[in-house]
Amino acid sequence: MPRRISVESKVLFGMAAGVVLLAIWAAAFTPLSAQEGRGGQTKKAQTKAAPLPPLFFKEEWKQPPYTGDLNDAKRRVTQEAVTNPNLELKIYGPCKDGGVEVYGTPGDSIFPMNLWTGMCGSPLAVTLRDKNSYVDLSGQARIRWVTRAANLHAVRPVLKLADGTLMVGNHADVTPTEFYQTEPNMLESEVAIGAVRWFRLDAEKVATTRAVDNPDLTKVDEVGFADLMPGGGHGSAGWINVGRIEVYGKPVGR
Repeated sequence: MPRRISVESKVLFGMAAGVVLLAIWAAAFTPLSAQEGRGGQTKKAQTKAAPLPPLFFKEEWKQPPYTGDLNDAKRRVTQEAVTNPNLELKIYGPCKDGGVEVYGTPGDSIFPMNLWTGMCGSPLAVTLRDKNSYVDLSGQARIRWVTRAANLHAVRPVLKLADGTLMVGNHADVTPTEFYQTEPNMLESEVAIGAVRWFRLDAEKVATTRAVDNPDLTKVDEVGFADLMPGGGHGSAGWINVGRIEVYGKPVGR
């Protein structure tokens, strides 16, 4: 036989349901600051981004000394194109003795001083080596640079580890065609080292080989860039320009 619910019970049940609904409504509209005492502050601290490491080095390039007219031969990059006295210039590939040239205008925000690969008829890599320190590029390490890449060319990061391993990353900075064809604009971009997958690079051919799994980024000897395609010469051919380079990582004594 069904039990009959009294009027009093119905009233009490309705009051209890109202209290529950009121509590849910209040929680939904409580400001975040009021909830931090119940764990909000801890969660907020956990999701805070880790700080970037310090600036390890910066290079902005300059035109090497010359006499007479400034032609392709006199634009060729040498150690004298490096503005930072602590850095050594390294070039890998058949164009290590010529083919990379210096262009740009000092202090120009549109087309600053840069290295141009158009006259190199083979892939190449250019790196910089600090004379006093390795650099730890683990964690939040970054490369920031100002670049331009024509047609199918791309600017890729290159690292040489303390054990001699030369490797290139799958990160590729390219430039929209309409951007570089209207005027010599260059773009600033950033490479998050920890997000890059690395491949061994043949130092003579500048050709990629097998992947480098879990490389030791805590002691990096050289940092730079690669153009894995032959340059096409002047005009609307294929090439890359690389201007200012900034490397953010922790110095490690040699």
